Amino acid sequence: MNKIVKIALGATLLLALGATTASADAAKGQKLFAKKLKKKCGISGAVMAAKHSQDEWTEINEAGKLEAEIKTICPKVKKVKAKYLPHFYDFFNEYGNDSGNVPSC
Repeated sequence: MNKIVKIALGATLLLALGATTASADAAKGQKLFAKKLKKKCGISGAVMAAKHSQDEWTEINEAGKLEAEIKTICPKVKKVKAKYLPHFYDFFNEYGNDSGNVPSC
């Protein structure tokens, strides 16, 4: 009985940790924007996120056009790594012009 409980708790812990590390994060997107795009864009993260509403960011992301939109807003950006796109989307969506939230970058 004791072994079964330990195995179940261990499996639950692994699943919980795996689910949190695989998800995108607005805070990480904000850090990535500040590090990778802010200088090339010449605008702050608040201005970038406010270019669209949350619904518009969602439509852009679902259409697979987030990288193209970043390049449109920031012409100096040549390439955006695909692994960063979910984090950028979460950041832009969290701070869209209709969210009422303001990022600190």
